[in-house]
Parts: sequence; structure tokens; C-alpha cells
Amino acid sequence: MKFLKTIQKRESENPIEREEIVTSDDGATGQAPDGNIPPGLLSMLDLRIGVPKAEASDSIITQNLTAPVLSSAAKPVLPEKPDTNLPSMQELAVNIERVNPRVVSITQPRSPYCEEYRNLRTQLLHKNKKRKLQAIVVASVGPSEGKSVTALNLSWLFAQTDGLRALIIDSDLRRPSLADYLGIESKSGLSEVLTGGASLTESIIRLQPSGLHLLPGGAARSDVAELISGPRFAEILDECRRHFDFIIIDAPPLGIFTDASLLINLADGAMLVVRANHTKFKDVDRILDSLPRERMLGTILNQAEVPLMDESYYKYGFYGREAAEV
Repeated sequence: MKFLKTIQKRESENPIEREEIVTSDDGATGQAPDGNIPPGLLSMLDLRIGVPKAEASDSIITQNLTAPVLSSAAKPVLPEKPDTNLPSMQELAVNIERVNPRVVSITQPRSPYCEEYRNLRTQLLHKNKKRKLQAIVVASVGPSEGKSVTALNLSWLFAQTDGLRALIIDSDLRRPSLADYLGIESKSGLSEVLTGGASLTESIIRLQPSGLHLLPGGAARSDVAELISGPRFAEILDECRRHFDFIIIDAPPLGIFTDASLLINLADGAMLVVRANHTKFKDVDRILDSLPRERMLGTILNQAEVPLMDESYYKYGFYGREAAEV
């Protein structure tokens, strides 16, 4: 008791200011919630336990390392947690009667052709466990080889995978076609976002019933290479990475324009679609020599005359009838 009275007497003669106790080492001040929490430490938001590393992009980490010492009024730059919903997002129900028949993931979901796209999706999901494949470019050597149809079917099935958020971007701005394949109309798209005519969130459309997100191409234009190679597209792709698990990019033909090569360098992987009895091997060989091999995931053969399993196999109802007869 005598020791306690001595301490209380010294505190009354030399009072300690509250701000001196809660000031952190970097100069930022805060108020400790209770006496058991070390002041200036656990009140810092960037020291939360369990923040996933994937949420912090390289640019954010670099900014934190090179940032000046914070003043008392400044707030630390923190990695943002991915949003579950984008603000001002449009939502549109796809009318199956207006969808192009080649988009079999919508028009013929139980067909053997759709099952081939499911097999492709499964292979990509397995590859994603070994290496990061968040943004994937789907390209072709020339036009009319099926890259847009492949990109649509694959992304629609990705969106149906439980727990995954998928986005498809129409970056073939000379001939944007994804909205036409789906039989929908859009007010703005990537073209308007790149030129500042619209925001990213108001241009993305959420398609039902799969929940696939679409960034249409928007208005056709010719200066695509200049827009794609600029910093704005990289910023758009980084923003999309924060919101979606998989991003499928429908790219222009590699044999005609340089746009797809620029996109592949920004993405995590790329697939080349070739058309049977149409694409020439020498063109494929020439294109592959100019691409980064470490990003090439494989080649997709389209419209091949290979007999698939009978479609009746995918009509599972007869299993129930057999069981009833037994």
C-alpha cells in the first residue's frame, strides 16, 4: 500500500499526457481501446491477422515500401479486399432463342460438344493449382477460326463453377462480337472505358442464369494497338483481377494484328484456337515463334471431324427408369 501511495503521489505531481502513450513509432496517433491492447500496434489496420496475400497487388506493396513517414493525420495505404459486387453493375437475362447456336454451353448444355468445353475448363482448373492462371487470352491465327465462340463457352462454364467469379472481356475492338453472339445490346464497353467515355463498373454486365460477367467491346475502332499498349488497359486489367477469379480475354487474330501479342504479355497464360482444314501449319509455326512460350497453355482444335460419344449418353434420365424396372 505504501508503494501504491508513492506511485499515485508521483503521478499527481507529473501527469502523463494520453497522446504520449498512444503515439506509434511512425508518428500516427490513435487511442488504445483498453488497457490490455498495446497502444499504437493492434489499432493499425494493416497488421490484421489473416489478410490473404493474393489481395495485395505488386503495385500496392511497392507503394507501401516507398511511402514517406505518415503524419498524425495520414492513413496507411492498405490492400483492398476484393468486392463481392461491383457498384452500378448491369444485370441482364440471356434469351436462349437469341443466342448463337455455336455457344453450346447455353444452347446445348447436355451435348457432347459442351462436354468438351467442360473438359477444357477442368484442365485449366488443374493447371491453376500449379501456376497462377487468373487472366487467360484466347487468340487465333486468323479470323473465323472460332476463338470468340471458344472464349464464350469456356467463360460461361467457369461462371457456373461453384465459388468462382468469371469475367470475359471483348478486346477485339475492330470487330467486337461477343454481345452479338449472346443476342444482347450494350450501351458501352471496353472501347468507351479506354477512352474515358464510360466507367468500368457501369460497362460490365452480369449475365443470368450463369452469373458470367461480360465487358463488351463497345464501339468498333481502328487504333486498338495504341489503346491496348497504353497504361489504361493495364490499369483496367489490374482492377478486374481484384474482383474476379478468372478473366477470359477474347483477343484479335495474331496473324494480322499485334494486339493479341500485347495482351498475352499482360496475361498469365494464352491458348491458340486453330480450325481444322482451314488454319495452315506454317502460319501456326510462325506465330508460335513470336510468342512467349512460358505463357502458352496449348492449342485448341476447332471444328474437327472427330466422332464424339452419342448424345444420348448425357441424358441421365434412363438410369432412373432402369432402377425402377429392377
